[in-house]
Amino acid sequence: MRSWDWVRWILPDDFDNMAVVVDWLDACRNENLELLLDCFAEDAGLSCSCDGVDVFGRAGLTVYWKPRLKGFSPAAFGLEEITPVAEGVILEYLNHEGKPVKVVFSFNSKGKIAQMCCEPASA
Repeated sequence: MRSWDWVRWILPDDFDNMAVVVDWLDACRNENLELLLDCFAEDAGLSCSCDGVDVFGRAGLTVYWKPRLKGFSPAAFGLEEITPVAEGVILEYLNHEGKPVKVVFSFNSKGKIAQMCCEPASA
C-alpha cells in the first residue's frame, strides 16, 4: 500500500448532489414522503422564506412536507433549472401550488441534504 492510500479510507464516498436533488424532486412528484425524507440528513434544516417557516430534523420536515404532497397543483414540481454551485445545488422549480421557487441545497459528507433554503423565484 502506498503511503497516501489511507486517504480513500477516511474520506467520504463521492456522491452526485445533482442526482440527490433529482431524486428529491421525483419523490415530491410521486407523493412519496418516505423517499423524500430519505434524501435528508437526520439533523437537516429547512428555511422557507415563501411561507416564513424554519424546521429541523425528520419530525419537522414531516410536518412541513406532508400537506404539500397531497392535492398539489397539476404544474407542481416541474423542473425549471438546476445548477451546481460550490455550496451545493440551486434548483428552480414549481412548488406544490405551481408557483416558481428557488431552492439552495447544501449537503453533508454522506451525500444527504443538510440544509434547504427556498424563496420565491423572480419571474
